[in-house]
Amino acid sequence: MKITFTGKQDKLTPSQERKLAMAFARLSKLLERRGERGAQVILSEERHLRHAEVRVNFYDHALFGKSSAPDQFTAIMDAVEKVEKQALRLLEKKREKKRSSSPRKEAALAAVEAAPEEPAAAGRKAKKAKRPAALEEEAELRPARVVRTSARVNGKPMTLEEAMLAMEDGRDYLLYRDADTDRPHILIRRSDGGVDLVEA
Repeated sequence: MKITFTGKQDKLTPSQERKLAMAFARLSKLLERRGERGAQVILSEERHLRHAEVRVNFYDHALFGKSSAPDQFTAIMDAVEKVEKQALRLLEKKREKKRSSSPRKEAALAAVEAAPEEPAAAGRKAKKAKRPAALEEEAELRPARVVRTSARVNGKPMTLEEAMLAMEDGRDYLLYRDADTDRPHILIRRSDGGVDLVEA
């Protein structure tokens, strides 16, 4: 991390310099994931108080820590600590936003909410068991189950328009031979109502 000091800097002991270097190294490790960052330290004094401001730009945000103390070292350390806390909050907010806005999770939750409940079998009491969140997440991550059908494929070659007409009877997919190329093609209905064409 590139550190720029502005203002009159007091003489620090070697142990204070090491502690200050370690604090900036921690901040650097936290912030420098996409290139080197620069920190600006502005020092000032007012009678018996020393003021320190630390400014860092991170993910289009200006992180700013200001502190006052009787000695300059304490003021700088407090200001660096404030900037570090701001950076941690910003990273956590980005992480939570990324986790919560997964389109796959949103689609799965919408499907679960939209599905009608199955009626209970006659003579049995319906038991509503709540599934833990861990089991629901595990169910979302499982691969799709393959189901074989015994439907016969129409041997007559079809054009794309004829195949689209055949899909109108409520089918989710249709396998047909193309009339021009004599190759198998698959029409698959998407959840949004559109149809995808897969050419083999």
